[in-house]
Amino acid sequence: MKVEDEVRDVIRFIKELGKPNADGKMVLTFGDYFKSDEVQNTLENPFATLKAAKKRGVIDFEGEMLWQGMHDHVELILLNPDF
Repeated sequence: MKVEDEVRDVIRFIKELGKPNADGKMVLTFGDYFKSDEVQNTLENPFATLKAAKKRGVIDFEGEMLWQGMHDHVELILLNPDF
């Protein structure tokens, strides 16, 4: 699967599993993203795909690395839903 296709999957997951924040942008916590069976079964490397999406300006999140458990509360913010 191409990276661009996986980035589009991240957009879909945030739209389906997330909720709007106070600014009206869709957000999903890293914990909910990482614990999703669909995410785990669809993406070859769920975190690498988040980094690729962030690099392309599709999403944003605090920090550079996210660790399961330690960063479960960090919000993945959808910036470009039309990528």
